[in-house]
Amino acid sequence: MATYTLHVAGLTRELPLCEVDEKLDIAAFIMFGDVELTVNCARELVKLAPEHDVIITAEAKGIPLAYEMAHQLDVNRYLIARKGPKVYMKNPISVEVKSITTEKVQKLYIDKNDADFMKGKRVLIVDDVISTGESLSAIETLVEQAGGNIVGRMAVLAEGDAQKRADITYLEPLPLFFK
Repeated sequence: MATYTLHVAGLTRELPLCEVDEKLDIAAFIMFGDVELTVNCARELVKLAPEHDVIITAEAKGIPLAYEMAHQLDVNRYLIARKGPKVYMKNPISVEVKSITTEKVQKLYIDKNDADFMKGKRVLIVDDVISTGESLSAIETLVEQAGGNIVGRMAVLAEGDAQKRADITYLEPLPLFFK
């Protein structure tokens, strides 16, 4: 299997190349289960983070990163834009999103309690990888609908054209692999 060697946050990882379609492969960056990677990346992002009151991420791959950043900042709460409504959610806010790693259009949801918590606060959006920016845009919409003030957008990696964006902070670039 073909791989891409990634150097990030003082660590080296071999990322498997995965086919998106007949013209494009991407390097699969998965933080799940890699505690050392999650802790190191969170530490480096915390150093670069703007002043904020709350962190939000999209379900699911950004969750360990958001948790660890909140933990390192000694903050007791972070928010998750969920992929589906949950029974505990009352009057959830939703937005549609299409990601490069997902075959179909999805929705992201936040609970009214989370929306109320965000209102008027400085919100930092974090994710593992920003690629097309579709997930980021969806979270931005949720934050704006909730009345939060976006103060930053951060990721471990910026993939493809996301590397050119001036409105995101990331640790390392991640190339796309065109066939």
